[in-house]
Amino acid sequence: MEQSQDYARIESAIRYLDDHFQEQPGLNELAEVAGLSPYHFQRVFQRWAGISPKRFLQFLTVDYARGLLERSMPVLDTAYEAGLSGPSRLHDLFVATEAVTPGDVRRKGADLEIRWGVHDSPFGDCLIGITARGLCWLSFGPAEDVDGDDWTQDHLARRWPNATLIEDRAATAPYAARIFGACENGDGDEPLKLHLRGTNFQIRVWEALLRVPPGAVISYEDIARRIGEPTAARAAAGAVAKNPIAFVVPCHRVIRKTGPFHSYAWGVPRKQAIIGWEQARYGDENIATAA
Repeated sequence: MEQSQDYARIESAIRYLDDHFQEQPGLNELAEVAGLSPYHFQRVFQRWAGISPKRFLQFLTVDYARGLLERSMPVLDTAYEAGLSGPSRLHDLFVATEAVTPGDVRRKGADLEIRWGVHDSPFGDCLIGITARGLCWLSFGPAEDVDGDDWTQDHLARRWPNATLIEDRAATAPYAARIFGACENGDGDEPLKLHLRGTNFQIRVWEALLRVPPGAVISYEDIARRIGEPTAARAAAGAVAKNPIAFVVPCHRVIRKTGPFHSYAWGVPRKQAIIGWEQARYGDENIATAA
């Protein structure tokens, strides 16, 4: 649980930074918000983000978000031309999508078993759901400890109301290790299969998101254009919001064309945290590869 405990402290600092970035708060001020000594806070933040709190501050500014959009286009062009999601080891998972059939949608999960478990991640506890066909759910909870049953009732059961839900952390643990372990170590021997339930339009949007490399961002307008629906930015935004597999299908990489970070199902501070975390690890790599 060390990652989740670290993230709880990091999120409190990110929330504070988001509210006070124009004041440029210093290390002592941020450490006090996180309830740690300045030395310990610096170590925890550096271990989690890979960069200093001062460096991370720039990821939360409107101008920087706008700059990410400007820098991302060559990266995205390269990724789409190559038919790949980018050079990062994170996406050497070779994600493969398998949409459910119309009959599956009508049955709302009847005759379907979903095994679920709550796991530690760099961004707090996460709930993972799997079927025999692959990963069907990944969501994040609050940074503090939460009840896994509450997550199941509030999110997973709503998505698959007629499915049989079975708590089986042993079954979902390899997925957690694969998804978040690959961030650091890489694991590309076999595709990570996704079991997605959505309309044809939603599936196309989610597949487009899979091609956005870590450390890059894209606007809703660009997503719509890349799926051949240039006037459907609002519909694309709706599809992004309904993404059932957080982080793996990277809806966090979509921001408004004007630059500011905005709504995210699992909290704006978490979206900011993930983008900054990816930039620290993969931003330079992706830009260098796209150059």
